[in-house]
Amino acid sequence: MALPFAVTDPNQSENDRRLIERWLPIAALSEECVRERRSMTALPPTYYLHVWWARRPLVASRAAVLASLLPEDADRERFMHAIGIHGDPVAAKRRIEVATRRGERLGAAAYGYVRAFKYLLRNEDFDWLTATVGSASVLDPTAGGGSVPFESARLGFETAANDLNPVAVLIEHATVEWPARFGREVKEDFESLGLKFAMQVRSRLRGVFPSDGNVDTVPDGYLWARTITCPYCAGLVPLSPNWRLAPGGIGVRLVPHTSSGPAEGRICSFEIVRTAGEQSAGTVARGDGICPYGDCGRVVDGDEIKRQACEGLMGEQLFAVVYKRRVKTTLKSGKRGRDRWVREYRAPRPEDDNRAKIQAWLEEKLPEWEVFDIVPSEDIPEGYNTSQLRRFGMTYWRDLFSPRQLLCHGTSVEVYREMREADRSAGHLSEIRKAAYGYLSITINKLLDWNSRGCTWHPNREVIGHTFQRHDFGFKWSFAEMAPLVTGAGFDWALTNTSKCIKELLDLIGAEASASGSLPLHASSQSTDRTPPTITITCKPGDHLDHIPDSSVDAVVMDPPYYDNVMYAELSDFFYVWLKRTSGHVFPQLFRRRLTDKDSEAVANPMRFRGQSGSKALAGLYYQDRMAAIFAECRRTLKPDGILTLMFTHKATGAWDALTKGLIEAGFVITASWPINTESSERLHTKDKAAANSTVFLVCRPRAERSTTDAIVYWEHVEPKVASAVRNRVAEFQAAGIRGVDLYLACFGPALEEFSRHWPLERGQPRRQPESRPKSRQQTVPEQEWDPYAVTPEDALDVASREVKRWRLEQLTHLKAHAVLDAPTAFFVLAWDTFNAPAFSYDEALRLARAVGTDLDKQVVKRLAEKNGSNLRLWDSVRRSAKGSLGPIDGSRGMIDAIHHAARLARNKSLDAARELLAKARVDKDPRFFAALEAVLEVLPVSTKHTGVQLEGDLAASGSDFEALYDLYRLAYSDKIDEPEQLKIWRDDLG
Repeated sequence: MALPFAVTDPNQSENDRRLIERWLPIAALSEECVRERRSMTALPPTYYLHVWWARRPLVASRAAVLASLLPEDADRERFMHAIGIHGDPVAAKRRIEVATRRGERLGAAAYGYVRAFKYLLRNEDFDWLTATVGSASVLDPTAGGGSVPFESARLGFETAANDLNPVAVLIEHATVEWPARFGREVKEDFESLGLKFAMQVRSRLRGVFPSDGNVDTVPDGYLWARTITCPYCAGLVPLSPNWRLAPGGIGVRLVPHTSSGPAEGRICSFEIVRTAGEQSAGTVARGDGICPYGDCGRVVDGDEIKRQACEGLMGEQLFAVVYKRRVKTTLKSGKRGRDRWVREYRAPRPEDDNRAKIQAWLEEKLPEWEVFDIVPSEDIPEGYNTSQLRRFGMTYWRDLFSPRQLLCHGTSVEVYREMREADRSAGHLSEIRKAAYGYLSITINKLLDWNSRGCTWHPNREVIGHTFQRHDFGFKWSFAEMAPLVTGAGFDWALTNTSKCIKELLDLIGAEASASGSLPLHASSQSTDRTPPTITITCKPGDHLDHIPDSSVDAVVMDPPYYDNVMYAELSDFFYVWLKRTSGHVFPQLFRRRLTDKDSEAVANPMRFRGQSGSKALAGLYYQDRMAAIFAECRRTLKPDGILTLMFTHKATGAWDALTKGLIEAGFVITASWPINTESSERLHTKDKAAANSTVFLVCRPRAERSTTDAIVYWEHVEPKVASAVRNRVAEFQAAGIRGVDLYLACFGPALEEFSRHWPLERGQPRRQPESRPKSRQQTVPEQEWDPYAVTPEDALDVASREVKRWRLEQLTHLKAHAVLDAPTAFFVLAWDTFNAPAFSYDEALRLARAVGTDLDKQVVKRLAEKNGSNLRLWDSVRRSAKGSLGPIDGSRGMIDAIHHAARLARNKSLDAARELLAKARVDKDPRFFAALEAVLEVLPVSTKHTGVQLEGDLAASGSDFEALYDLYRLAYSDKIDEPEQLKIWRDDLG
């Protein structure tokens, strides 16, 4: 048999290998990424300049760019220094955790150096880069929020950024290009523009918000509930899932008025109360309304609510006013001290509700605004995210704003346009002034995000939450309205926030006061002869980068769209329709379309194929094809020795399968992979939700063409190599702190590396077509026939999951002899170990069940867990008993039954009773029981008794199981199994 074709060009020298293909400090880089995101009050400016729904940490982006260009023998200490890691962040985090559990605070300097993203390269760093890399060009074809091109430019490399979405491209200009091109002059110009803008808007909106005449109070927010009419009693029903306002019991009590009779005058007023017991119950739950009137109290079906909304019958009612009260202080000297402002709440007064006045004002303005296209006229299209809005009667983008919000935003656009036209007429619309107007449009967008009907009130933090707290358009039953005209808040806050972002961006590139020659150099560097990097930003499909010549790019570093995680175009229309009316008059080339381009977007959106059989699978195939086209364009632009590094995260194997197929079809082979934790995570099960925290770096090279004379490579020969590749890396990943579901994702990388090296593949033996639930995309897309000899990347992912499962079971049973767990017990143990939560995706549960050899629907659902929508929720011992789902005590159906019998009896009766039960069933003579008990004690959440960490809900119930089983182990089985390693860690931490 002929050898498989070469991985890369056979003429390529081994010296061409890059650092990222040999080494990456995954533990240190992971902690620094999490550190970058950990403080919500000190995030990099790239995060909060403008909403974007997926951004990689800056330190991860810099590491990806730099390691993709450095040779494999580059100085690793210099690399660490250049990306800003000037110590051991893993050891520092460990010290912080131990100190925190002891009640100690190590302070802001606990790491010994500032966060990595803040480090500005010095002249000696640039000299080293010049000596080791020379000049280089970097391309990001799907640049999104701009993290990768921003860091590429900071490193001094020629940078090309592209995105299909105009909103993203505007963000990239504001993040990457304008600070580097114009320096601090653009900040000064924006601030001057902003002052004039705020003054004019305030003048025109005078009287929009009623004043209470008290100089010692200022409004901070207005809280509104959507309303419907009860179809049974004709009462006006304010809808809110709860009526909490603040911690400590402050909330709202509804006072229903029925004295005027059943058909009229039935309306609620509101009172502010101080205890939770005085608060009214929510008036909406699971989409259904609950009439609050005592003589009715009936449930209003969700379909009736939607009907009223779609017929324009849904209203809104003010139920609370948030305000700040001035508290005067006196110093010991008797002089007046600094005033304090205290947040308080009051029930609405008649004068607070000026909707009639606002509606009249708006009706007067709208005809003119519509003629001059000041406010959006575009309808909301049917989409994956937008369908929810349309179901509640919001069919136009302007419907996402109340009349007063729309009046404020429309006035902002009106003033913006007049100022821009005055500057154009006077010949003042310079390139710097255009950039300043770009930042001003971003400021208006900030107000849109924080002042729409999609904003909510956070009672725990006592703040307004912005529209895009999640990556969707979830309908809000109650919403919070900003008070935008208050001095220091609203418009002032948004302008100050944007100015702060610009300043921090300038600081991060070391920009000098002059606009000529702003460089990504440390402020202390006095070098002036370094040429600024070329930055090119374009807005076009990622598979049509015709402005980039063939074989001209040294590295493509990209953060591609994540399959079906985010529908960027649908979400960004919220901003696009307003940017058309602001930035569209300054940068018209970006805003020519009616709405954003959804036809060319590389996402798996089933709405594209709605009404067709297998729409979800067709969406996956579309994503695969789009990504293959983008990757093919990347290959065209790459130099022969170029490298493609992409960052990808998704829990669903279908997403990985589609991405890998796209890479392979485009002619790439994966040469390395590295998992990096990019989100904050906790070792304890402190959240009742499973989530992936890792991003996997896939490093790719163009593959050489395969000869037609090469022999067929069979999957049966490659499968053991895939398994071996996973086994060789899994311990490394675990040692680097990769845990739970992230360990499985991390091992997808080496599995796909080995898989791609041998592509194309065929099966020597046909696989049997499943008879029941479809297991692959072939079976869900009608146009494709079943091919029993086909091999897909998903086969490699199955092998990876199997090997990680085997590895983790060995770890959890401490490598005991006869430690094989039965399938249901293995599923229970690995589910807790993998997802770190009682609830997780049903689809991922299905994959795990397949890996351990159990039938999810027959052996898990209604026995160990319940299915809730698209999630599976594991039961503790008491819940299983209450559901009547506990199997035989002898473990004949699964040892998890014996363990749960013992845990329930120990919790409800005594440890002795539990021990006697196990002895009577002779379970305590079975090695399989002890293997299962040892594994269960390693994965259940450690109870509060041992950690001091308060658990709630299902976590607390499972923590009680841990405590009962641990006490049982100490009483009767300490000579049979080892003490749980996870408990040892806690004890070591607490000294």
